[in-house]
Amino acid sequence: MTNHGIGDWIERRRVKSAGRLAVTAGDLELTYGEFGDRINRLANALTDRGVQQGERVAYLGENSVEFLETLFALGSIGAVFVPLNTRLAGPEVTFHLEDSGSKMLIASHTMEPLAVAGVEGTDVERVIFVNDGKRVPAEDGRLQLTSEQYDDVIASANAQRPRVNVALEDLAIILYTSGTTGSPKGAMLSHSNLTWNAINVISDMPITNDEVALMISPMFHVAALGMGVLPTFLKGGQVILEPRFEPGRALELVERHKATFISGVPTTYQMIAEHPAWEATDISSLKNLTCGGSAVPLRILEAYEDRGLSFTMGYGMTETSPGATTLPARYSREKMGSAGLPQMHTHIRIADFDGKVLPAGEVGEVQIQGPNVIKGYWNREEANKSSFIADDSGTWFRSGDMGYLDEDGFLFISDRLKDMIISGGENIYPAQIEQELAQLESIAAVAVFGVPDEKWGEVGRAAIMVREGHELTEQEVLSYLDGRLARYKIPKSVVFVEDMPRTASGKVRKPQLREMYGE
Repeated sequence: MTNHGIGDWIERRRVKSAGRLAVTAGDLELTYGEFGDRINRLANALTDRGVQQGERVAYLGENSVEFLETLFALGSIGAVFVPLNTRLAGPEVTFHLEDSGSKMLIASHTMEPLAVAGVEGTDVERVIFVNDGKRVPAEDGRLQLTSEQYDDVIASANAQRPRVNVALEDLAIILYTSGTTGSPKGAMLSHSNLTWNAINVISDMPITNDEVALMISPMFHVAALGMGVLPTFLKGGQVILEPRFEPGRALELVERHKATFISGVPTTYQMIAEHPAWEATDISSLKNLTCGGSAVPLRILEAYEDRGLSFTMGYGMTETSPGATTLPARYSREKMGSAGLPQMHTHIRIADFDGKVLPAGEVGEVQIQGPNVIKGYWNREEANKSSFIADDSGTWFRSGDMGYLDEDGFLFISDRLKDMIISGGENIYPAQIEQELAQLESIAAVAVFGVPDEKWGEVGRAAIMVREGHELTEQEVLSYLDGRLARYKIPKSVVFVEDMPRTASGKVRKPQLREMYGE
């Protein structure tokens, strides 16, 4: 029996990294051996409870040791991990459970009301609560669900290594996209996808076995798992888990644990740099800062450069596990605004709507190929047909993003295809406008979207959050852009907002903005 998947990683690290800390969460510290024992116990307990190879088990909870134990335990028995976004509403949890066909849910006690609401009417047969959970009531006439406590489940089983054949191409995770463009789809990430993504990361970044990676982003989002957790474990480093992001707490943990690595989005780095404890906190241990989601504004870049730090930026998505490109820190100035170069084992091309490959400098759809790219979506035949294109060079994933490659092969993202504004026949890419406005010190956050216009068909509108203690007018915004962008690209109006609707990964929900401010 041979396990080629990620479920065997911690077991293999047991000897390679004997005695070294694998994971820390609050006061809990586990060595690779202790972590491996708990994973094996959970794996055997799940098998005893009827979980079979290929079956799906969902997890609802914030960053925790139990989250990772569930991921690796399922991987060790060839079952499939389905992490759920903790920000979902009850009906959305129900949809994910039904769509994935999950028969079991493991949930944090803090998520108990959501878990109870979510399992109602689904095929879930058993719920395991982490810590202080209660028995789940059934109000639809079924037999009452079996409910157990996680620690009791762990204690009930032995720590022997499971013996299951798991192939690299076997399904490891069904991870639902954030659904900014419609109903969520379950991206099918194989063990091969996750392994090759981790190899890409350690090929492009100086990850070492002494790494201390602080996880401040939710692990139900692929970036935290793929860019932080898995590469760190692959190298035998230590992962520090924080259930939710709070900038002051993040600074405290960096100093306490001498963290070397943080993965986040521009918003999180901005909040850290603007926290009152920023200047006084010892962050000299930090060496790897990765950032995705969008380009880092110049003023944030400078705030970290003043502390001797620079960013490795990148571009990717759930469907690429998530890495597609990396912008090395040494290019952060020279290629500012770029998403970087294709990762070591990943290929990028730009194509038009007919599939013709475009030359450098021309904007088209970003298409991605590599062993980190998913084979498709769970039970989504139509989406699978429309999301991939095949030709003599193989199969390519159609990202839906617009961009171009410069003469050196660096990728620049123009915008989401569906976010592109067509005004009077001109294509306007909101990301370009947002990057310009992000340089204004008085702006905390900005999102540009299209609104109907009788004359032009569509024009741009900017939604802006003003930084606390600052003032800003619509005229000042428009005047700032005048001369920096072509006139047709400048938004015709500005709305000032208290907050931005965002996905769990920090991306602005533009469809929701259009609903709120599109009239």
